[in-house]
Amino acid sequence: MAELSTGQDAPEFDLPRDGGGNLSLSELRGKKVVLYFYPKDDTSGCTTEAIDFSRLKAEFESVGAVVVGMSPDSVKSHDKFKSKHDLSVELASDEERKTLEAYGVWVEKSMYGRKYMGVERSTFLIGPDGKIARIWRKVKVPGHANEVLEAARAL
Repeated sequence: MAELSTGQDAPEFDLPRDGGGNLSLSELRGKKVVLYFYPKDDTSGCTTEAIDFSRLKAEFESVGAVVVGMSPDSVKSHDKFKSKHDLSVELASDEERKTLEAYGVWVEKSMYGRKYMGVERSTFLIGPDGKIARIWRKVKVPGHANEVLEAARAL
């Protein structure tokens, strides 16, 4: 599959979300969307990233942006993760990994010489027009949420 690039339409999704119901990209049209993909609920990097985005939620909202985290974890797992860490960002569940694949973040990874499939920590900033404005791949968590906020402000 071709890798997504800026200026392209962001792939649509309609997925179950924390707290029940569904979340779709089309219903967020007209807003800036920060879509961040992370490997696993309640692991150290993912928890730090979710807390950072939650801490900045009001600032993202002030620039017309909504933050959505997505992983292959179940809604039940997302609900536990959110309540344990008092997270305020939306969390979407992609257990079938169709959206992860559409965004090119479901990749072969390697740890201690063992190869496996997993989520490459990535963030997509999607404009109000539904087009990809900026992409961060292989994200390093420290300072990332602030960097994304600056990009959302500038959009």
